Amino acid sequence: MFFPSVPVPLSGDRFHVTYHIRTDDGLAGARQAALDAAYEQTVELPGSLVPDGDMQDVVGHIEHIEPLDDGYYEVVISYPVEASGFELTGLLSVVYGNISMQDRIRVIRFDLPPSLLEKFSGPRFGREGLRALVGAPDRPLLGTALKPMGFPADKLAELAYQFALGGLDIVKDDHSLANQPTAPFDRRLEACAAAVRRANEETGGSTLYVPNITGPADQVLKRALLAKELGAGGIEVIAGLVGFDTIRLLAEDPRINLPIFAHPAMLGTYTLSRDHGFALGALYGEVNRIAGADVAICTNYGGRFPTTREDIAQLRELISRPMGHIRPMLPMPGGGMTVERVPEILEFYGNDVILLISGGLFTMGPDLVENCRRFREVVESTAQPTRDA
Repeated sequence: MFFPSVPVPLSGDRFHVTYHIRTDDGLAGARQAALDAAYEQTVELPGSLVPDGDMQDVVGHIEHIEPLDDGYYEVVISYPVEASGFELTGLLSVVYGNISMQDRIRVIRFDLPPSLLEKFSGPRFGREGLRALVGAPDRPLLGTALKPMGFPADKLAELAYQFALGGLDIVKDDHSLANQPTAPFDRRLEACAAAVRRANEETGGSTLYVPNITGPADQVLKRALLAKELGAGGIEVIAGLVGFDTIRLLAEDPRINLPIFAHPAMLGTYTLSRDHGFALGALYGEVNRIAGADVAICTNYGGRFPTTREDIAQLRELISRPMGHIRPMLPMPGGGMTVERVPEILEFYGNDVILLISGGLFTMGPDLVENCRRFREVVESTAQPTRDA
């Protein structure tokens, strides 16, 4: 054989990835597609060339195949933990590297053993840590996004001041605010952080200003450190533009020590097809969570994006299910949220959610501060009883 049998130091620990595969060839077709994936994601050789012995355990193992409907099959493949290199980039490459360039196979979820989980820090704050920062141990949190692109920094700061004065917990940059000449990053950061700090001093509140630090690779860490220096309460990162491992880098850096809000821009290319990419919960929930994001900003069902209740139900499960030492996250659904929908949304999510309303606050009337207070009143009157009640 061209490739000789060689000893490979494997622990025997394996992680499991659940895929959905669609085929027109029944169970035999699903099994062949799963086998092809198991080789493609590891040794990238035809099975006939893989030597006996330890190398057979380097290859992915098909652990389960179950027919669903309409030609879909649920397939579980396990891989040796060593295949990941114990790095996030390596893990994601094994989960969905080369097969991402093939059709009819989609990542639904993955399950990691303790030997792999221990290599990742996960969210620095997580659900409970973020609640502690804003002084809200039980109730749903309230958030909004500064917009529109084109406003100068002082106008955005005035909006931030009014949002904080009205009692919102999170005032974040809209993802579209980058480093445009109308509101350059440094100027916007300084103005908005000062505005929110002034409102907090006046009200005794603890609103967090969260700037979008996404930018050129050599600027992201600098922007995060400047955000910390100027008093931001968190940072927003678009992983679809700068990579999930950038979130990991920021979460693990003790100099930053700020909650990370992961924005889903660009990630729709992964999640919208039933036949390809990632299930929304797997990408926004599991990948973000392993990387170290504290909040998963997501499109909500029933808004202006084609997100389903099933998508969000899976996200709700995966961001909070037990995962060793990895802390649970909070979801931040938006994209067409209105105050009128608050009861429905809270019935679905419960209290562990950050409600993100932007345009809806402006349509309530000309008094933005009063609109925010009304938003908070509706949420507090609708929220589930607190844990101590």
